[in-house]
Amino acid sequence: MEYGQFCPVAKATELLGERWMLLILRELFLGSHRYSELQRGLSRISPSLLTKRLKELEQAGIVVRKSVQGRKGRDYYLTPAGRELKPLIETLAVWGMRWTRGQLRDEELDVEFLMWDIQRRLLFDKLPDGESIFCFVFSDIERYDKWWLVVRDGNVDLCTENPGLDVDLYIRSSLRTMVEIWEGDLTLKAALQDERVRAQGNRQLVKTMPDWLGVNPYSDVRPGDPALTRIAAEY
Repeated sequence: MEYGQFCPVAKATELLGERWMLLILRELFLGSHRYSELQRGLSRISPSLLTKRLKELEQAGIVVRKSVQGRKGRDYYLTPAGRELKPLIETLAVWGMRWTRGQLRDEELDVEFLMWDIQRRLLFDKLPDGESIFCFVFSDIERYDKWWLVVRDGNVDLCTENPGLDVDLYIRSSLRTMVEIWEGDLTLKAALQDERVRAQGNRQLVKTMPDWLGVNPYSDVRPGDPALTRIAAEY
């Protein structure tokens, strides 16, 4: 993408405006460093395009690859120049929550991204010591309708195959309901009360579920007034 202008906005957009680029940066800011982690947060990008975009970010000095002792391959890290983009990503997140929420289309309900974000936002200090096994069951999809979270020693593994462990808590809902909770459009407490979410298993885990189930950190951003999209701003 080239604009043929020396304007700094144009030059920055030539790189950052490429498809998936800002979402890759989102994942890096959220702590994804391994290629496989980036893939899980961006399940709908092809491996070839992800590799291409990472190389472009590396060439631009936004990302570097580093070897990690005791592990094969290299991980991806933001450079100081890359970290300067954090306010941009945060501003886009807030603006998107305020002005683009609307009615979610079915094709936007990405269960892989939802579960990846749920697993990385679990509040471990609100969970009991030892091992906890959760199974999420989605009633309105056929593929990837069951997910297991294995919490052990302050770490969590996300599985789409039954790990063969005793489940402490089953959490059943539609995918849309859980996305609405993640977005902040529906509280978990209300969803449990009207049984849009059904939790079965350890009673203490059920009781404390609103405390340990982390959601989108921008969920408290309320939708903007539609009237403000139809008038000119004052200058």
